[in-house]
Amino acid sequence: MGQKLLMKGNEVIAEAAIRAGCRHYFGYPITPQTEIAHYMAKKLPKIGGVFLQAESEVAAINMVYGAASTGKRVMTSSSSPGISLKMEGVSYIAGAQLPAVLVNIMRGGPGLGGIQPSQSDYFQATKGGGHGDYRMIVLAPSSVQELYELTIDAFNLADKYRIMSMILGDGVLGQMMEVVEFRDEEKVETYDKSWAACGHDNKREHNVVTSIHIDPAVLEQWNINLQNKYQTISGNEQRYELYNCENAEIILVAYGSVARICKGAIKEAKEQGINLGLMRPITLWPFPTEGFEKIIDIPCAFLTVEMSSGQMVEDVKLTVNGRKPVYFTGRMGGMIPTVKNIMDKVMEIREKHR
Repeated sequence: MGQKLLMKGNEVIAEAAIRAGCRHYFGYPITPQTEIAHYMAKKLPKIGGVFLQAESEVAAINMVYGAASTGKRVMTSSSSPGISLKMEGVSYIAGAQLPAVLVNIMRGGPGLGGIQPSQSDYFQATKGGGHGDYRMIVLAPSSVQELYELTIDAFNLADKYRIMSMILGDGVLGQMMEVVEFRDEEKVETYDKSWAACGHDNKREHNVVTSIHIDPAVLEQWNINLQNKYQTISGNEQRYELYNCENAEIILVAYGSVARICKGAIKEAKEQGINLGLMRPITLWPFPTEGFEKIIDIPCAFLTVEMSSGQMVEDVKLTVNGRKPVYFTGRMGGMIPTVKNIMDKVMEIREKHR
């Protein structure tokens, strides 16, 4: 590693994207992620890149489609309602099997909501906010350092699998400042892009990038190919952190900034003679079922903690599949779970399992 800098999370995402080879950014401002666009507007023109503030989120995602079709590394970013507007384009990009990176720094909802942090876009990110049987790789950082690392990974994974990768953060991560250590030189992985529509001087057959297939038999086979690719990704790319799980009475499950609060609860519990663990999914899709298999026999129960009404908890229940009780606690609307909230629920669960 090389230079250490104190930076805001949103700006780290933008700097990481540039270091990963992104030279095309199309977006539209919305709190709490606008600093990404600010940073790109300042930096990209100086290095021969293209920054464009589109007239809308709908326009921005279709510009991403166009740039990705030429094989260029491209990114857009927004926050919750802005991501909703992009979802038709996300489905088109998935249907055309194009690599691109989408950043969602979540805010409270539903509707316009508020600008405080939330995790209520989990369903949208992992279950498909657009139409059709498609998937995105969804990466969930929990620190500014991880915003850097996972943004680099998002571009490499997008190119590797010809898929859209999403960085799913929240207003806490986007706005907080931490020391981040950058590498002196980035490992920008290169992949074959002979599929790209990038001009050829009539030296080869035309490449056609499209998501429309009128013949249902052709469209079904296209979908089968997509599903096979998604199965490969699920088998290869599950990521997670297991923290203090070895002898845990209850294992907390949380991602992003909430996982940091859970580590505070683990410390508090230890002082009270209670052993808690943490399962932190880093890939929300593919969901890290492999990690749960390693710990399923350890606790008496799992407790999922989220800044939502309970969305990831459904995937936890599907994975645990009745082998252990799964409980939930959360806050909504921009309210952040506290160590006390978590400990109160832990005590309630312990009482049930005495």
